[in-house]
Amino acid sequence: MEKITITKDTVIGEILEIAPQTVPIFLSIGMHCLGCPASLGETVEEACYVHGVDVDKLLEVVNEEANQPVS
Repeated sequence: MEKITITKDTVIGEILEIAPQTVPIFLSIGMHCLGCPASLGETVEEACYVHGVDVDKLLEVVNEEANQPVS
């Protein structure tokens, strides 16, 4: 399996396509409108700014989860 790398510039909609198992992480930090048009076009950095979340900490968790084997 090719390693997934999610960065500050990765668009939320793209993450949901390539790593849907990360949805609970986004929901847990208050990003409840993952299906709305704004969030689908928003970068991780923009979403973190709006929700008051440390982007580096979120990226660490999201990248770890995105690269776990899907059962």
